[in-house]
Amino acid sequence: MKAIWNGKVIAESDETINIEGNQYFPVKAVNKDYLLPSKTQTVCHWKGTASYFDITMDGKTNKDAAWYYPAPSSLADKIQGYIAFWRGVEVIN
Repeated sequence: MKAIWNGKVIAESDETINIEGNQYFPVKAVNKDYLLPSKTQTVCHWKGTASYFDITMDGKTNKDAAWYYPAPSSLADKIQGYIAFWRGVEVIN
């Protein structure tokens, strides 16, 4: 699986986890040079509190386009250490 935005690969891995139609990539497979921490947080009733990253490259920013669960609930503990993407980030096989 690959996550692509603005023509560049942000993440690539054969070890993604699919939950609710979203591919979660292991942190080690994500190019962190493109990620800036965001102050945004949301709560999922079964996964817990999500934190976000902005994706930045070539002078462009995609606000809150990546998210992760730093301390997921026990129901979602398998995605701890994984990051998912949305907001125009193309995820392909």
